[in-house]
Amino acid sequence: MARGMNHCTFIGNVGADPELRYTQSGVAVCNFNIACTEIWTKDGQRQERTEWVRCVTWRALAEIAGEHLRKGKQVYVAGKLQTREYDDRDGVTRKVAEVVLSDMTMLGSRDDAHDPNRDAPHPEPSNQDAGVTDDDIPF
Repeated sequence: MARGMNHCTFIGNVGADPELRYTQSGVAVCNFNIACTEIWTKDGQRQERTEWVRCVTWRALAEIAGEHLRKGKQVYVAGKLQTREYDDRDGVTRKVAEVVLSDMTMLGSRDDAHDPNRDAPHPEPSNQDAGVTDDDIPF
């Protein structure tokens, strides 16, 4: 009998700033949602559908997500789909599906809004900076 495989990958935009917290034993856990939007044309009209994906990550990856992800940031995530049940504030049992991340890569340009050096000049690298002269270039 063949084994099953549980692996999901998504690219989307973070819907709200992540929630980073720690368990009683000190393990970091971070929760956030991403919006994955499909766009297509039907009968000359632009169509759009957004699916929301709940993400949870643990330990060092949770701390990275909590520190660097912000609302609107584009991110690639990969992991396994997992369902769990919990009781809400009214005592109603709820079931939720979420992707438990094993990999995450932030995409897009640097988030200048959170960069303390955003106004500092960024000089262009030159061949001289790397110790390379025009004579070293073969063309």
